Amino acid sequence: MMTASNIHYEIADRTQATAAGGIGAMHLLVGKLGLDEAIDRHLGVLKIHLPYFDSDHVLNIAYNLLAGGKCLEHLELLRTNVAYLNALGARRIPDPTTAGDFCRRFDTSQIYMLQQLFNATRLKVWRRQPQSFFDEAILDGDGTMVVTTGECKEGMDINYKGQWGYHPFVLSLANTGEPLYLVNRPGNRPSHENAAWYFDRSIELCRKAGFRKILLRGDTDFTQTTQLDRWDKDGVRFIFGIDATDKLYELAGELPQEAWKTLQRRVKHAVKTKPRKRPENVKQQIVEKREFEDIRTVKERVAEFTYQPGNCEKAYRIVVVMKELETYRGQLKFEETARCFFYITNVVEKSADDIVFGANDRCGQENLLGVHKDDVRSLTAPLDNLLSNWAYMVMAALAWSLKAWSALMLPEEGRWKEKHREEKMKLLRMEFSTFRQAMMNIPTQIIRTGRKIIYRLLAWNPWQHVFFRLLDQVNRPLTC
Repeated sequence: MMTASNIHYEIADRTQATAAGGIGAMHLLVGKLGLDEAIDRHLGVLKIHLPYFDSDHVLNIAYNLLAGGKCLEHLELLRTNVAYLNALGARRIPDPTTAGDFCRRFDTSQIYMLQQLFNATRLKVWRRQPQSFFDEAILDGDGTMVVTTGECKEGMDINYKGQWGYHPFVLSLANTGEPLYLVNRPGNRPSHENAAWYFDRSIELCRKAGFRKILLRGDTDFTQTTQLDRWDKDGVRFIFGIDATDKLYELAGELPQEAWKTLQRRVKHAVKTKPRKRPENVKQQIVEKREFEDIRTVKERVAEFTYQPGNCEKAYRIVVVMKELETYRGQLKFEETARCFFYITNVVEKSADDIVFGANDRCGQENLLGVHKDDVRSLTAPLDNLLSNWAYMVMAALAWSLKAWSALMLPEEGRWKEKHREEKMKLLRMEFSTFRQAMMNIPTQIIRTGRKIIYRLLAWNPWQHVFFRLLDQVNRPLTC
């Protein structure tokens, strides 16, 4: 079908076009929410503006990732793209060296202030949501390793796996996937370090937004037994993993047989037609042929009991999952074992099965961290010290927040309410690379007149009607 052969390239004399036609919508959204003005008014990193303001630098880093860039060096391609500059009404934008120098000017208080400004803007978007949005805020906390091959990056360290780099902590709202707080740390620091303080700040933010319930989630590193009583008295709910100690194994072993129930896992995908025949499992065939150790789950049972951790003044509900395992080498079974996983919670109205599923849903944040590393490219360390890399991570993560805000700004009303809600949720859960292709990489001719900048779209894609609904919403007065 691809038969083109007589292909010629020419440079247009006057016509200017950019591949990142959606950048104008993002810039309008930033202006409508007042984020650029808030950054210039409160951040205070630059004392003299020749010619850039603080917001120019912050937005420049975020826009670079939205426009398809992957690293600081890609700013050089944008600053030499006349159509891109005209699209933003800019004579120039910071180059990679200037952007890196801006990141090096930050101290800890200014990084925290920048995140507070983002969260204040976030509140404006949240307040436009329907009442069902505020039923419950689910806050997930986790650490992730940002590995670097650099040898001269101040603040880097080695973790227990022998990996060099930084170990940032990310606290996100599971409802929307937005990172509320991001804290960079040396690579040898534990995941839970200072996590309780940032959980408290996020609780304040969610209550200010109007969420009626708040649920905290984390793995075994985030059990936070010294904080559980305080959170419980404050009405905050939690589901944390807890280390499988000998004491918990002993309590689980004392449970009668009738206390255990078979755990029925949820169906991942509902088959709308007829189920298709699964292809042969090639991986399993290789494992059996080469006689690798293969641990298979035979059955899962769930039970619960109460337990008072040493740092707590009251007992809490412990939900335990016992996995019955069989170990094979090739096709020969040579061992049967059982392994227990424990969860501590103060949620009493949900069944034990639902507590397990709720804890398992926290894996969504692990996927989110993977997206920030490989797709958004915000969890990287392009600079030379801990604070500058922390500042870059926070500014780069704004690209993901702008994606989430563009989805949340879409209205759910009118005759096509259900369809609009479905499109909104699909855009909210969309991968970042797919979002760029659908809403950002729109070939656009840029026409500058005396009083306005015209974006003339040169191509169509299936998300264009959603794009124009976003523009209509951005052009309306902000009512929150």
